[in-house]
Amino acid sequence: MQKIHVIHENPEWSAPLFKRLSALGLPHEDWLLDEGSLDLSSPPPDGVFYNRMSASSHTRGHRYAPEYTAAVLSWLEGHGRRVINPGRALQLELSKVAQYTALERRGIRTPKTIAVVGKRDLITAARSFDGPFITKHNRAGKGLGVRLFRHPKELQDYVHGAYFEEPIDGITLIQQYIEAPEPAITRCEFVGGKFLYAVRVNTSDGFLLCPADECQEDGTDCPTLPVSKFRVINDFADPIVSEYEALLADNDVHIAGIEFIVDSDGRKYTYDINTNTNYNPTAEAAAGRSGMAAIATYLGRELADSGWQGPVAELAAT
Repeated sequence: MQKIHVIHENPEWSAPLFKRLSALGLPHEDWLLDEGSLDLSSPPPDGVFYNRMSASSHTRGHRYAPEYTAAVLSWLEGHGRRVINPGRALQLELSKVAQYTALERRGIRTPKTIAVVGKRDLITAARSFDGPFITKHNRAGKGLGVRLFRHPKELQDYVHGAYFEEPIDGITLIQQYIEAPEPAITRCEFVGGKFLYAVRVNTSDGFLLCPADECQEDGTDCPTLPVSKFRVINDFADPIVSEYEALLADNDVHIAGIEFIVDSDGRKYTYDINTNTNYNPTAEAAAGRSGMAAIATYLGRELADSGWQGPVAELAAT
């Protein structure tokens, strides 16, 4: 039977999508890949497969879920199954180095970044920066390892102190800190490789920028606060959108959120591609938009193209 198979490791993040798929009457199956086994001698089931694996899975006790997903995606692609966000998308999700090289290949500006394995060369790398810099994990998500430093001595104290965060893949990034005239970044959302909407994210409270409700436990996305953390930008138009769409097409990525920051001179720096994108329900409700509804509709059309005979309707925005 033709189905939509959702590959993921976080039931909380995927629950809103399952709700939307059910509302459309689309047959779907939950592929929770926190652990399991894979019989390579058997063919995969029919249908459309949507990869939602997250780089931060190890923070939820699912250390090898991405590696297992990579094996499953190879199996699916080897059998010619339709995969939304296939193996290349997973590579980008798991490596900011891969993201930055893909962005630079398209001529999209990224912050100066040095990738370092181990602790020994971190201080040397930091000394090559003229101003403030940040650390972050190469395989990250949820702001893992992100810290701001004004001087290499501060980094040295951190690296050799008790609170140094070891990256899960061993790679720490030293990156140019972009001073924005106001504490905000812009996140562009794409579904089916096409622009959906942009959201302004207030960064006053730090670097945890995941829009999912489960990541916003302090209530900073509440619309009753003076400044809501997430706000959908109406009628966003910028040349960067077409550049991002071309980047996604080049890398066979169908669903993603891409973040950029603007410095005081108006220069844009793109610093994150998230292929396991989530949406903030408070911001969406205020704007009358729904990312998960758009994904459900898109997956329904893909399922119809694969031979499913059921009706595919547009899902309401809220």
